[in-house]
Amino acid sequence: MNKSRVLRPAPDLPAEEAQAARFEKARLAQSTAVLEDYAELISDLIASEGEARPTDIARRLGVSHATAIKSIARLKREGLATSKLYRGVFLTPNGETLARRVRTRHRLVVDLLLAVGVPQGAAEADAEGIEHHVSDETLRAFAEFLDRK
Repeated sequence: MNKSRVLRPAPDLPAEEAQAARFEKARLAQSTAVLEDYAELISDLIASEGEARPTDIARRLGVSHATAIKSIARLKREGLATSKLYRGVFLTPNGETLARRVRTRHRLVVDLLLAVGVPQGAAEADAEGIEHHVSDETLRAFAEFLDRK
């Protein structure tokens, strides 16, 4: 046995309902993260390239073309996107609203990480996960902190 390692008592567990609510929130965030990433990227591609083709979406997200097609189909089922034969993918008004919301969350998380000294590259990469899991309440606190800085 490694004597330098000190065993600590297990922390007190939160109430079952509170803990279940935390895990439920995390599962929900994971299930919507893909839709949010796709909506944000589609909006960005349309703004910069004039179109968002499934091939470009797949390459930029680092997924297979088949995976991109499945996720685009989910966006369409959720009423967030449309597509036209031999053309790209387009966001519906609800999809564009989602993309703006995610972009705003992303920028706020990046700005906070930069403010506490995280290097730019790490801040951008880490924000990709954090932006989907952080609550609106926490985002407001981030914004207030940055405004005071």
